[in-house]
Amino acid sequence: MAPGCLCCMKYMMFLFNLLFWLCGCGLLGVGVWLSVAQGSFATFSPSFPSLSAANLIITLGTVVMLTGFLGCLGAVKENKCLLLSFFIVLLVILLVELILLVLFFVYTDKVSDNAKQDLKDGLKLYDTQDNIGLRNAWNIIQREWHCCGVSGYSDWYDALKERRVPDRCCKNHFLNCGRNSSSSSLWSQGCYERVEEWLDDNKHLLGTIVMVVLVIQLLGLAFSMTLYQQIHRAGKKYSAW
Repeated sequence: MAPGCLCCMKYMMFLFNLLFWLCGCGLLGVGVWLSVAQGSFATFSPSFPSLSAANLIITLGTVVMLTGFLGCLGAVKENKCLLLSFFIVLLVILLVELILLVLFFVYTDKVSDNAKQDLKDGLKLYDTQDNIGLRNAWNIIQREWHCCGVSGYSDWYDALKERRVPDRCCKNHFLNCGRNSSSSSLWSQGCYERVEEWLDDNKHLLGTIVMVVLVIQLLGLAFSMTLYQQIHRAGKKYSAW
């Protein structure tokens, strides 16, 4: 490869991973802010209490920052060790994504059934003192999505053992409106169905995002390995920085 092309690839990879690293910093900042400012907003699932929006964003931001750092520094330093580490990390991430995607499509019905049951189990913790985060999470999604319960408002009757639903299930919200209310005054659609509808309505956008992410990852793998091979052929040795 001509020295000019190698130099161009080096700095393209540096700029790309610098942008990647900055995105990771942004995600990490948002995750930390959510964790501090919205600490009471937790997960819907009692089986995975740590699977909150803040924790997911913090984890994603950390992984993106680490990957971008390795690629950035490996490219600008022409360091084979860092470039190889970047390639391995990116490859592992890509394989994990593909495996999870395949498993999701193979076991879609089973995943859906288990998710519904887990969410319904979480409804039983709505009034408990140690689960204010779960309560806030349900209040927010029912208010914003105009839905009630997992499959419908009757899920709350089973969970709370009385004819009562959270006030945020009411079409006209006011204090204690969910107690002994008629079905016509409640949002009839379940939140799980509302989320499924949103995903179906935006499947083309989500598919495009997935394809763009996949292409970016493949280009990152190709560029890093090409740069690694060119540095290796040029006889560059690993040196501490």
